[in-house]
Amino acid sequence: MLLIELQEILRNGESSGVEFKRGDADGSNLAKEIAALANLEGGHILVGVEDDGTVSGLVLDPQKTEERVMNFCRDLINPAIIPFWETIVWDQATDQRVGVISIPANAPDKPYKARRGGHWITMIRVGTTSREATRDEEARLYQASGLLRYELRAVAGAVLGDLDLRRLNQYFVSIRDQDAPKLDDEVAWENLLVNVEIMRRDGGRAVPTIAGMLLFGRTPRRFLPQSGIRAIAYQTPERDYATAEDALLSGPLLPLLHGNEVQTPGVIDSAMDFSRRHLVAAAGIDDNGRRQDTWSVPLEVIREALVNAVAHRDYSLSLMDIELSIFPDRVEVISPGRLPNGVSVTSMRDGIRASRNEIIKETLRDYRFIDARGLGVPRKLIALMRERNGTEAELIEEETRFVVRLRRR
Repeated sequence: MLLIELQEILRNGESSGVEFKRGDADGSNLAKEIAALANLEGGHILVGVEDDGTVSGLVLDPQKTEERVMNFCRDLINPAIIPFWETIVWDQATDQRVGVISIPANAPDKPYKARRGGHWITMIRVGTTSREATRDEEARLYQASGLLRYELRAVAGAVLGDLDLRRLNQYFVSIRDQDAPKLDDEVAWENLLVNVEIMRRDGGRAVPTIAGMLLFGRTPRRFLPQSGIRAIAYQTPERDYATAEDALLSGPLLPLLHGNEVQTPGVIDSAMDFSRRHLVAAAGIDDNGRRQDTWSVPLEVIREALVNAVAHRDYSLSLMDIELSIFPDRVEVISPGRLPNGVSVTSMRDGIRASRNEIIKETLRDYRFIDARGLGVPRKLIALMRERNGTEAELIEEETRFVVRLRRR
């Protein structure tokens, strides 16, 4: 870090990624801040800076301070973390220095815990403060690191009868091209579905998993209020009460097919039908003399954004639906939760293959909702918007959600 960069950070003050600490800060306090930043997006701790941004400098010489910090990171944080340490000369006349502890973004071993007495406490960063994580927040950290797959949790109170065996039978016979039990053989169905993680054994009973309920449930919203898509067509560029249609699309993600045609739509199909109703299509004639509709946003792009949302959203956020918002000038698909650990907007544009919900993703791939090569974002979201709209698809990560914004032509 350059001195000019340090001066800029001090001018801006503390934030969700910057913490000021006195030069004599105790180990448990430093460990708490380091763990909290590692559990968010990393950042910097400036040692030798007062809360108001005044530089007071290191108390010990830089080498001893570095050793002290590294010991804290090894002994007071679990799993141990090795941050980057450097010192910046603030005042050459007095050799006054500021220590900079830099914690990387997307630290791989979340959640990081700080020792408090005889206990290990998971810390998170909220604005300019660090606090103990709630149980749900801690679960999301485990999920972000891949240590917990939320989609495999049992759906309390659900049984085999809450899954649509017509869709399941079609999935195994027509999509996967394999044998399936007779529809009235519950034991055989339970054994099969447990083996493919659509159900799981819980207390000796076979219970649908969250993934199974979302994909094949008769009425998923009865058990999972976060299972639908809220679709709204606004009449103005701002969110207000002037809407052309406001619908809550619920049901299983997957359709019931008749041959290659959709007999009963799933949630993704219903969202596409909603999009067609509210997007303008300009009719033209292609080179072969056939009618060709040109949509204000390519339908393939909207479909890709919706599929990504249902495949990768954070289902542990139980009070938030996916949002499909159609405005006169744009379309927005909003997915609850941050990107999975290790995924950034840049890596998405480059075609990273990563998933928070592996069962959901692979089942959608079986139905060809997802590109077999896993390159839907660069090849559809990005390339098709440029080719057909002349605009860039905007991918925006916010604190509790991920937004895909598509400008209408």
